[in-house]
Amino acid sequence: MWATVAKHLLKSKVHSCVAHASLKVQRTAHLNAGLSLTFTRWQHRAGRDVDDQTDHSVMMIRNVQALDAERFVCIHWDEGGHSIYPYVWLRDNCQCPECFLLSAKARKLPIEDLDVNIGVKDVTLTKEQKVSITWPDKHQSEFDADWLKKRCFSKHAREEMLEELFEPEKQLWGCGLQIPTLNYESVLHNDQSAYNWLCALKKVGIVLLEGAPVKQGELVTLGKRIGYMRHTFYGYTWQVQDKIDANNVAYTSGKLSLHTDYPALQYPPGVQFLHCLKQAETGGESEMVDGFHICHKLREQNPKAFNILTSTQVDFTDIGTDYCDFSLQSKQRIIELDQNGGLLRINFNNATRDSVFDIPAEDVQPFYSSLKEFVNLMNKPENTLSFKMKPGQVVTFDNWRILHGRKKYQSGGDVSRHLEGSYLDWDVVMSRMRSLKRKLQSQT
Repeated sequence: MWATVAKHLLKSKVHSCVAHASLKVQRTAHLNAGLSLTFTRWQHRAGRDVDDQTDHSVMMIRNVQALDAERFVCIHWDEGGHSIYPYVWLRDNCQCPECFLLSAKARKLPIEDLDVNIGVKDVTLTKEQKVSITWPDKHQSEFDADWLKKRCFSKHAREEMLEELFEPEKQLWGCGLQIPTLNYESVLHNDQSAYNWLCALKKVGIVLLEGAPVKQGELVTLGKRIGYMRHTFYGYTWQVQDKIDANNVAYTSGKLSLHTDYPALQYPPGVQFLHCLKQAETGGESEMVDGFHICHKLREQNPKAFNILTSTQVDFTDIGTDYCDFSLQSKQRIIELDQNGGLLRINFNNATRDSVFDIPAEDVQPFYSSLKEFVNLMNKPENTLSFKMKPGQVVTFDNWRILHGRKKYQSGGDVSRHLEGSYLDWDVVMSRMRSLKRKLQSQT
């Protein structure tokens, strides 16, 4: 039996605006109330899956049987329903010290030593509610009921496990979003706040942290709260400010069109932090768009354009010198889908889209038409969020999903606007989120 976070972590209503509205940032107290976690107990029932709100300490098994014809062990649960487990999977996942290194939570049994057509000699239920299996070579395995229940092969159980491990649910939004907001110091020192932050970041795609020290290098502290930052050719952190002979269009005072960062990398950074150290008096407003929301709209309005952007490989390049000299080249689909056809990542930066275009000439015009429609949807007022950061604020957002830009600002002799940025990979962020979740659950 184990706990999961309630699906409706954020219950704020997101709606599309018809007119371009100015952002009203949600205050920390309101967000904390909206993000309070409710831990619930759950279980799966093969054939009739239901959520169980009662507090069971362990799952109970009524009986077990070997189904030799199908090569399954069938477990009948005391609560009703049953689950089936293939012989080969059970042998592969034996938890004994010979087959499994508990300290590393890693399998020791080599796949080359696994008999994929294995049978069983005996299957019994112990007094301790463990499933005991004796294999033909007399090797013995024991499995806890809870451990097995979590790994049930029913469709509902697998969907629950997917959500438990990857938190796939997304909250799509337009210009009416009130950005989830948390206190910076609370995120650094309070596990519940840190967990709320990462859950909101995964679900909504953007979270604002307020009250950070206004000093360069502070993002390193925030990065260490999660794990470690992504080192790129621009360093661990980088300074977004007006520069002479800028090696990036972001280092100018002009308008930045909506984009994702670093599609010139084969594996672009998943999460981006931007810490406001100094803000321009005139201009410099940040603009954000939920790229997944735009993808849904494009697929509804123009399926052909959506198919072109999900199938055409576009060349991206980035050449220059910063942390060291670099010459990057990649091929990316503007809209990247996962193996199930779901949205995985947006790869779009018009500044680094290469003049090299490795497609047949007759496919070029349809591609440009599709891309233009995608960009036009992004720039519609009802889809674009605009706000002006203040010194001490850190905006954290999903670089695989959120397109960001900036309005032009007035630049003088001194630095008039200064943001410090850094990246993290989603693997690192999700690792910290799962660790915090386990830690908080152990305290309940």
